[in-house]
Amino acid sequence: MNAAQQHLLDSYRAARRGEAAPPAPGTHIVRTAREIQQWRRFYAVVTAPADRLPGRIRGVVRSVAAGLLRLPRRPLPPPHPTPPRAPAPTSAHAPTPTPTTRPDVTPQPAPTLRSDARP
Repeated sequence: MNAAQQHLLDSYRAARRGEAAPPAPGTHIVRTAREIQQWRRFYAVVTAPADRLPGRIRGVVRSVAAGLLRLPRRPLPPPHPTPPRAPAPTSAHAPTPTPTTRPDVTPQPAPTLRSDARP
């Protein structure tokens, strides 16, 4: 049921009961919008600046920043000296692998596909 149908139903009920007909839909929209705007302007004048939302946010940010600035600074721990590494033992017959060389890999035969198989 839309607003027009609801209005017709309410008008019928009011006529049957002998009451005044309800206002048509949309009659008081402009008046209601003006009242809301007027209330917001009034509330902005009456409310203290610190109680308004931007003032509250500003106060929270300031208090958090002040709390962070008051935190005691912990000194960094002194660096731990690292003992020198002992050279790794090397054998005479095998070269030591380096990051640029790869160990020997034996080649594997390529897998055969079904399409390559002979009937």
